[in-house]
This record gives sequence, structure tokens and C-alpha cells, in this order.
Amino acid sequence: MNSNKNLQNLIVDQSQQKSASVTELKKHHLNLKKCTKAPALADYRQGKKTLYLASKKGEVFNQCASLDERYLCCHFHVIHSISNCPFDCSYCFLQNYLTNTTTTLITDTKAILAEIQSKVSQNSWYLYRIGNWELGDSLVFNPITKQTNELIEGIKNFPNVLFELRTKSDCVDEILDLNHQQKTIVSWTVSPDCIIKQEEHGTASLKKRLQAMQKVIKAGYLIGLHFDPMLYFKGWETAYSRLVKAIFQAVSPQNISWISIGSLRFNPEMKKTIEANFPTTKITTPEMITGNDRKMRYVKPLRVKMYQHLYQEIRKQEAKIAPKNPIWIYLCMERWDMWQKVFGFYPKSIQENDFLLVQSLAQRFPQLVSQPNWELYQQLKIE
Repeated sequence: MNSNKNLQNLIVDQSQQKSASVTELKKHHLNLKKCTKAPALADYRQGKKTLYLASKKGEVFNQCASLDERYLCCHFHVIHSISNCPFDCSYCFLQNYLTNTTTTLITDTKAILAEIQSKVSQNSWYLYRIGNWELGDSLVFNPITKQTNELIEGIKNFPNVLFELRTKSDCVDEILDLNHQQKTIVSWTVSPDCIIKQEEHGTASLKKRLQAMQKVIKAGYLIGLHFDPMLYFKGWETAYSRLVKAIFQAVSPQNISWISIGSLRFNPEMKKTIEANFPTTKITTPEMITGNDRKMRYVKPLRVKMYQHLYQEIRKQEAKIAPKNPIWIYLCMERWDMWQKVFGFYPKSIQENDFLLVQSLAQRFPQLVSQPNWELYQQLKIE
């Protein structure tokens, strides 16, 4: 897919003129404008048409913004090297989050890697799962910048890091020949075909996402799957059952590192923004409640029903192919009682959730991850 065809402006910070990403862009004969000050755009969609290649200013390595001790979180870490993306998903929180909507890519990759190394070396025993997708798509710009290649090749040298890419694209060709040493997990947000067509505008079709998964698996990568957000609509049960079946017909569970499940959630003020930006969408019509984190969600009985249905479908399809060593499946931004209702158990803390995920990886991929030390995880501070 050519997801960069709608870019109208390519702007380069003066300090990034000699960066590898700019050198790569020049090979595509794209018209680059120089600047000394970051462009500021307020219009959400206009910001998607401008790509600004920026220098690193301040820290970019953080804990996931969703971390909240009132919920059972997975303790993921993020690199804020991307902001905004060319896709136009109706449920995207960025439309109500970004003050400057200019699509920004920090191309000072050596500085990013240096910060990561500095942070992860402080706890050499701990396995950091790090991604660059919290505010954008990990792969959509890689065909023209190859910046993700630089990150993959740099992070493979950090012994206690797994780097997760997350995308709704099929832009994987540039990473297939890299010596990644399985230190990078290539993950996809997965949705039923009807949702991709109606709500995930400009993204790759399910068929193309599945084909891209097959490509990266052949290249030796593990993949991740994120059924998040699940959306409620007429016929959702059948649609999600078909989705799970299609995935496991295309890829083996033995190549899947982890699976997350979550449902639609957004700040109350975002409801009007969604309806203004996407007048035909119906995602705001189901009954919702406001949680302690001020995010609106489907009512709990509906979430339980949706999660249970999807979880059972995943386990059913998985058991047909690889009944031993099941994939670690976790809920995103849900409480302990929801885990109990859906999975029949719950980790007692964020630390235990983190530990169990890593333990699953160590059992299923011992060549990649060592057995974690529970005593050390118990002492881990969540800040």
C-alpha cells in the first residue's frame, strides 16, 4: 500500500539534513523543505498531510501513558518518536489529544538509541518491552525513511529489550532482510473486515495484513496481535469469530508472541469530536459508562460478553493447531474482576502480570527469553 501518497509537505529540521532518514527520502526524489522551527498545525486532518522530520529534544523513553494502578496493566514502555499518522480511524484518540497535529518523526535515531541504552542498563535483569506506536504507526513511513530499520538494527544489541512494532499497514518489505535476531516483534491491530472498511480509513485490508504477517514470519520475526479496540455492532459475534478463524488459517500460534484484547474507550469530550469528524460512524451510539480513569467504555456486562466470546474463539482455534504452551493473552485497561470473569484467574498486581507475560515468552521461546526471577519482579517499582 502507498500510505504516503497524501503527503503534501515534507519538512526537515535543519539539524537533520544529514540524517539517514533524510538521505533515504532524497532517493525517492521527494521535495523537502528546510526549517529551523517546528511547524504548528491545529487542524487534525491537515496535520496528516505534513511530515516533519525532527531532532530529539528531551526524553522520548517513557512508561505507557495508559499505566494506571487502578487497572491491571502490562507495564509496557514506549518511545515517543512518532506523532500522528496518515491513517484516519474514527476511534483514534489522537484526534482529541494532539495540540500540534503536524505528523512528526524524530529522525535523530542515534540519540534515541543512546537514551534507550541508558535507561535499560539500569535494570539489566529486567526484560523491557518497548514500542514506538503509542502516538503513531510503527511502519507506515518506513518505505520512504527506513528509520524503523535503524531502530531494529540498534535495539537487537540490547540484551534485555524486545522491540514491538505495531501497525495497520502492510509496509513490511523493507524490514524482511534485516538481521533482527528475533529481538523485534511485528504486531498488528486486527479488526473484522467490515470495521476496517467503515472505521479504519486508509489502512491495509485484513487480507493484506495477513499476507504481511506471513512475510515477516517467513523472515524469522515473531508477531503480536491486538484485538483492540473491539467494537460492538450488529453481527459482531460472527464477525469476530470469522476474524479469528482467518488469522489462524494464515499464521500458526507458534509464531505469535502475545495477544491483547481491549474495547472501545475514549474521554467524554471526544464523543463530539468523533461525531464531527466522522458524521456517518455509529461507534458512539451504544450505551457507555465513565470509568475512574474518566474514559467512556461499554457497560461491564457487554464487555464481559465480548471478551469471553473472543477469548473462547482464540483458544478454540489455537487448540486445533498448537494445544501445548498457549499464547499469553491479556486485557488492556481492565480491572482484576474482569480478568476473573473472562480468564478464570487474575494476576495479583501489575508486577505479576508483567512477570507472567515474560514467563510465557521464556517457556515458549527459550532461545529468546530467559526465565524471569519472581523475587526481583516483586521488588519492581511502578512509577
